[in-house]
Amino acid sequence: MACVLLALPLAAQSQGGTYRLDPVHTRVVFAISHAGFSHALGTVSGSTGTLVFDPDDWSSASISVSVPLGRLDLGDAEWNRAASARNLLDVQAWPVATFVSHRVEARDPTHASVCGTLTLHGVGRDTCLAVTFNQLQRLSLPPFHRVAGFSATATLHRSDFGIRAWPTVIGDEVRLRIEAEAILDRSAGAPSPEPAVPAAVPPAPTGAAPAMGNPA
Repeated sequence: MACVLLALPLAAQSQGGTYRLDPVHTRVVFAISHAGFSHALGTVSGSTGTLVFDPDDWSSASISVSVPLGRLDLGDAEWNRAASARNLLDVQAWPVATFVSHRVEARDPTHASVCGTLTLHGVGRDTCLAVTFNQLQRLSLPPFHRVAGFSATATLHRSDFGIRAWPTVIGDEVRLRIEAEAILDRSAGAPSPEPAVPAAVPPAPTGAAPAMGNPA
């Protein structure tokens, strides 16, 4: 019994460590008004990054994430090209958005505010995410990685990042939802993998917004 009790603190410590985002099970979802008719929904897959996390000590947590904007998907090829074009996201010039935390404030064991610098379209802004810690345990399927899972939300304004085209068609407020899984990295000193640079995106016509009949 004494041996078991002595081992408990070590077991708790083993939950903390450096984790790598799993790009397959990490997805950014965004919603933005389509001329007031509906909220267009889009996703960005393939994010990479590093998370330092101990569920018993949120104050020590930190995260650095790269989001490849070339993988943006609004469910329609024309809208994808338009959103990626020079007068909006300008993916050719700014192919990656990044978020680097600088403050984590726990509200309870499973909820925290994670604040940091979001850099989008070449502009950095302080942004806070409302984060829910879902669970941390060993995956029941091979290769049995230890996985931490999170959900997060945030609201930003595209005009704060210099993205102002088509104000009567595209809303300014952007609501984000992020679902993320991160795998314990036992070689914690290894450098983060570089995000893939997306292929060039053909420019969209600049004379007019896409037809209102296109899917939102």
